[in-house]
Amino acid sequence: MTHVTPPGRDRLRELLDAVLDEDNRSLADMAGDAYASPFHFSRLVSGGAGESPVALRRRVVLERAAWQLRQGARVTDVALAAGYESVEGFSRAFARAYGHTPGSVPGGGPPRSRDEHWLPAPNGLHFHPPSSLLVSDEPQRRGGDEVTALLVQHGVEDTRALLELAGDLDPGEYRRVRGPGQVLLPWDGAEESVAAVLEHLVWTLEVWVASLEGADTPVRGGDDPAALLDRHDAVAPRWLAAVREVSRRGAWGDRLVDALCEPPESFLVGSVVAHVLTFSAHRRLLARHWLREAGVPVDTGDPIEWLTRRTR
Repeated sequence: MTHVTPPGRDRLRELLDAVLDEDNRSLADMAGDAYASPFHFSRLVSGGAGESPVALRRRVVLERAAWQLRQGARVTDVALAAGYESVEGFSRAFARAYGHTPGSVPGGGPPRSRDEHWLPAPNGLHFHPPSSLLVSDEPQRRGGDEVTALLVQHGVEDTRALLELAGDLDPGEYRRVRGPGQVLLPWDGAEESVAAVLEHLVWTLEVWVASLEGADTPVRGGDDPAALLDRHDAVAPRWLAAVREVSRRGAWGDRLVDALCEPPESFLVGSVVAHVLTFSAHRRLLARHWLREAGVPVDTGDPIEWLTRRTR
């Protein structure tokens, strides 16, 4: 029997309602509410919204959580309302999405803009307070920022994955010279080993975040995999937050006076982000090549594969 959608019926809206219904915590619940099989339901939502139902629900729920925290709600209450079984699980998901912990969200006041709590999305679908779904009227204008946000997020998550893989290397292999005389940028010096390339990945973020924050020159820490993981986990949330703030203010054309340079120089903020993304991608691909050479299985680093895994 062929199903015909009645005139005037918004089937996509019905599907989205099933995705966001408070009682539908699983894909099976969502599909059942929409009278569809999970496979068919997932295909329809992904085709219509460009995002899987599970990923869409998770993102909008986190956007709602960010708004509730800004209104002064307790982290524990927000975590439970978001469907998380523990505050720790909620905090990890929130920090991955926003670049800072839920406990650091300033409460007691409205957001500075209607979209301050919005996360990058492949569509114009976002949480709109107090309890509705807003279809943004500016998705095309925001598209460039969304791509930048995805690349920035991919960069920090991919770097962390490589640092974890590097922990499996024998110390001799980790520091073995694999590219004699290789220099990517004159002021960075030689990057001839897995250790050097990964350390430069982290150090670059530390330096540029300090510049964006107007902080002093950071202290350069250890370069073994465990130390680099600690350094990366400390700087990555600050980098994500800094780029998100630039995007929120539309400040890509602002000038940054980098007092850490000798002599001080000025750069467009947008060019700083482009610089970090460019050389981060190059270093991550180079690290992959050398990790494979050392016998460590590693994926391609393709953002398409990363986002596919992330939105399932």
